[in-house]
Amino acid sequence: MVKKLILIVIASILISIGINVFILPLHLLNGGVFGISLLLKYLLGFHLGLTIFCINFPIYLLAYKFDQTYFINGVMGLMISSIIIDLLFPLNGIIHLPIFISASIGGLFIGCGVGIMLRNHTSPGGVDLLSLLMAKWYSINPGMFILAVDACIIIFGLLIIKDLHLLYSLLTITIVGIVVSIFTSFKTVEFYV
Repeated sequence: MVKKLILIVIASILISIGINVFILPLHLLNGGVFGISLLLKYLLGFHLGLTIFCINFPIYLLAYKFDQTYFINGVMGLMISSIIIDLLFPLNGIIHLPIFISASIGGLFIGCGVGIMLRNHTSPGGVDLLSLLMAKWYSINPGMFILAVDACIIIFGLLIIKDLHLLYSLLTITIVGIVVSIFTSFKTVEFYV
């Protein structure tokens, strides 16, 4: 349990750096539940926090019903990553890079963090938790599942917002998906703390 907590904290720090340092300052659209919630806010004026909770709720119920270990690990991952993302929010804007480089590095950090979590059967919640369940039921690589869902969210966002700036979000989620796929592909590799 201590090893899992340490890995969740390390993964959460990586995710937080990716989001706060490289993604948020450029107003890129993220995938997953956060991306869906942002789109609903833009379209219908929904409150972001409440929308994130409402979308996550059925995913967590599904995890609780079918695999309580994933549910508990998902709750831990969501709580720790949410706290660390907020704690590291002051990093927002400390580095100024061209958008292509920032989107790429942000995707690398987020992908490593999510990959470490998924490798250890936990997640920061939302689509990542759903990808764990899908991998268990259908032998789908979680990284490819995340990439497919996130790509749909970004493309839908592009159609709604009509801002070509969001094309860089596709770069970010592609890198996240590839890195997560690499982390979750090798069954024999273990992380030691």
